[in-house]
Amino acid sequence: MKKVLKQVLGVDVAQGELVVTLGRMFDDLRVDLYAHKVFRNTEKGILTLLDWVNKLTDPEVKVRFVMEATGVYHQKFAFYLYAQNYEVSIVLPNKISNYMRTLENKTITDKSCSEAIAQFGLERNLDRWHKPKKTYRSLQQLTRERDQIVMERVMVKNQLHAEQAEAEPNERSVARLNERMRLLNKQEKEIKSDLTEIINSDRILKSEITNICSIPGIGELTATIVLAETNGFELIRNKKQLTSYAGLDVKEKLSGTSVKGKPSISKKGNRHLRKAMYLPALSAVKYDESFRNLYVRIVSRQGIKMKGLVAVQRKLLEMIYVIYKSKNEYQKDYTDLKRSSALSHKDQYATQTGS
Repeated sequence: MKKVLKQVLGVDVAQGELVVTLGRMFDDLRVDLYAHKVFRNTEKGILTLLDWVNKLTDPEVKVRFVMEATGVYHQKFAFYLYAQNYEVSIVLPNKISNYMRTLENKTITDKSCSEAIAQFGLERNLDRWHKPKKTYRSLQQLTRERDQIVMERVMVKNQLHAEQAEAEPNERSVARLNERMRLLNKQEKEIKSDLTEIINSDRILKSEITNICSIPGIGELTATIVLAETNGFELIRNKKQLTSYAGLDVKEKLSGTSVKGKPSISKKGNRHLRKAMYLPALSAVKYDESFRNLYVRIVSRQGIKMKGLVAVQRKLLEMIYVIYKSKNEYQKDYTDLKRSSALSHKDQYATQTGS
């Protein structure tokens, strides 16, 4: 009888349900996806799921629970598993979608997604997930609340402008709109105060944000949003993963000579990250020479201003990641130093070889 080397439960998480597939790998490296079921995404549903898993798996081999990072819907399940000391791995959605393109089954359903996640977990050596710091969760909740308030305030401003532009504005309507504006401004001020209090109470976090803010165009709010939306880059292993997670990666459709789509960013990622990088990119282009040169180079080649701005957004986001990992402040002349160092080594080599 073949020995089981690895057991994985692939979970496709939705708001109301958990679609799961059980898989195992044998000592001859054969993969077997052998059980499938749907459970409610509630505490009772989770307990029923765990009982089902225990009955169908080998008690000698630990089960790894693998799921996508799907907004907030996966958190309840992941947090419960973590508290009970189960092995959990959380994977970026773009990793699963890219993996699914390599499979024979091209039909996308909840079941096929859970099967792909289970197979991915069996074939890959995934890191064990750890519950994120409460600080990052609080920051994310507050920054997203602020974003909602800002959007609502824009709507109220437009309504107020339209009302005041009428020949005979309704005074009571104008008064109510002004009252809503004052309330929204007050709430935004309270959120900013809460954010400042959290940041100042964590010495390490404050140092990280200070370093990130040394990058041209990046302010404290942007740095906070990036750290909050990535949980301190918890699932990010490189810059390419980060740009893909933000939806700032370039997609291009090519098929022979007959089909050719225009390259564009995928937008299949965290919209909060993309939105946070827009205004900093405008500021960086205006006030920093290196970012302005990048922008001009892209626009002169492509002829589209937005492409140049997206390139700057992507560069800024990657730089935040590098600064966070290096624990150092931004060096404006870093690129020039790197280039001069490379030229110096080249000259030294030429001298040594006599070329």
